[in-house]
Amino acid sequence: MEKTGNDYSCSRVPPGERCGLFTVAIIRIGATTALGQFLIGAMLGHSLTFYQALLATLLGSLILEFVSFGLGVAASREGLSTSLLARWCGFGQMGSVLIGVLIAVSLLGWFGVQNAMLAKGLDFAFEGKLGFAWAAVLSGMTITLLVSFGFRALGWIAFLAVPLFFLVVGWIALDLVWEYNPIELIFSVPSGEPMSIGFAATVVAGGCIVGAVSAADMGRYCQNGKHVFWMITSSILVGEFVVNIVAILIAHALDTSDVLTAMTHTAGWVGLLALVLSAIKVNDLNLYSSSLAIVNAVQGISGRQYGYKTITLVLGICGTGLSVLGILDGIQHFLILLGVVFPPIAGVMLCDYYILRTSRAILDHSRAHNTLPPSTSTPAIGWNAIVACLVGTAVGVSVDCGIASLNSLLTAVMVYGVLGLAKLQLAKVQSVKKQCD
Repeated sequence: MEKTGNDYSCSRVPPGERCGLFTVAIIRIGATTALGQFLIGAMLGHSLTFYQALLATLLGSLILEFVSFGLGVAASREGLSTSLLARWCGFGQMGSVLIGVLIAVSLLGWFGVQNAMLAKGLDFAFEGKLGFAWAAVLSGMTITLLVSFGFRALGWIAFLAVPLFFLVVGWIALDLVWEYNPIELIFSVPSGEPMSIGFAATVVAGGCIVGAVSAADMGRYCQNGKHVFWMITSSILVGEFVVNIVAILIAHALDTSDVLTAMTHTAGWVGLLALVLSAIKVNDLNLYSSSLAIVNAVQGISGRQYGYKTITLVLGICGTGLSVLGILDGIQHFLILLGVVFPPIAGVMLCDYYILRTSRAILDHSRAHNTLPPSTSTPAIGWNAIVACLVGTAVGVSVDCGIASLNSLLTAVMVYGVLGLAKLQLAKVQSVKKQCD
C-alpha cells in the first residue's frame, strides 16, 4: 500500500482516507474563484452585452458540469486519479501516459499564467525594483514548496485563502463600480471586438476544462456521488457565475478587458493581496494535479515510481519558466486550444466507463481488495480512444457553427462508441466461428 505522504499517486485512495464534503468543496471553489477567471469574465464583458456574456457562461458551465460530475463520480467510486483512471477507460497503459502528459503540460500552462499575473502585481508593488523575472521566480517557487506537502496542505491553504480572497475582491469590485449605476452597466454596449456566443462559450469551457477533466484527482477523495455533485455544482455556481458577473460589470464600467491591471493599480496593496491569494489557492491545485499526472506517466513508461515531492519541484520550476517566457500574452489562443483538445478525452472516458463498460468487471474485482487491476488487463494503447480524440479535436477546430467544445466532445463520444460497438460485434462473430469450427 502506498503511503499517505506520497498522496496515493499510483494507487487507490482507501475509504478511510476520504475527506468530508466541506474540505473538497472549499478546495474546488478555491480553484475556480481566481483572478484568471476574472480575466475570462472581462474578455466576455468587453466583447459581449451582459446577457450575451451570461448566456455564454451558462453554456460553457453546462459542459464543465457534465464532464466534471461524470469523471468525479467515477473517481469517487474507484479512488483513482484522472490519468490512472484513463488506463481502464479506453486509453490503455501508454495511452494514459499520453493523457497524463497533456494534463500536466496544460496545467503547467495555467500555473504559468497565474504566476505571471502575481509576478506583475509584485513588480508593480515594488515599483519595478524587483523585476518581473525575479518576481515570477520568487512567487513560483514559494507556491511550489507549499504544494510539495500534498493534498492535505491544499485544504489548509483553501480554508485560509478562499474567504480572504472573496473579502478582498469584493471590496475592490465595490470600490471600482461604486460610482456607476448597475442598471446602466447591465445595458451598456461593449466597445471591444465582438465574438460569437459559441466562441465565447468555448472560452468559458476552455478556462476550466482541464480542471474538469482532472476532477477525478479531487473526486477520489469524495465519500460518495452526492459529495461529488455538490463539490462540482457549488464551485461552478460561485466560480463561473459570481466571479464572471462581477468581472463583466467591471469590464463594462472601466471599458477594458484588462481589469486585473486596473484592480491592482487602483487598490494598491489590497489588490496585490488579491493576486497573492488567487495565485496560492489556484496554482497549488494546478501543480498538484500536474504532479499526479507525471508521476503516473513515469510509472506507466518505466515501471518506476518517483517521489511526488521530487516531481512537484521539477514541474514548479518548469511552470515558473513559462511565466518568465510570457505565456500570459497568448491567453486567448491557449484557452481555445484547451477548449477543443480536452473535451474529447473526457468524452472517451465517460463513454467507456458508463456505456461500454469495457473494464468495469476488472475494476470492481480489484476495488474489493483495494488494489489496481493487473497491467495485462488493459492494452498498451487504446487506439479507438486515440482515433476518437483526434477526430473530435479536428471537428472542434474546423467546424465553425455551434460550440467548439461541445462539438469535439460529442464527436469523440460517437466515434468511440461506434468503434467500441464494432469491436464487440467482431469479437462475438469470431467467437461464434470458433464454436462452429
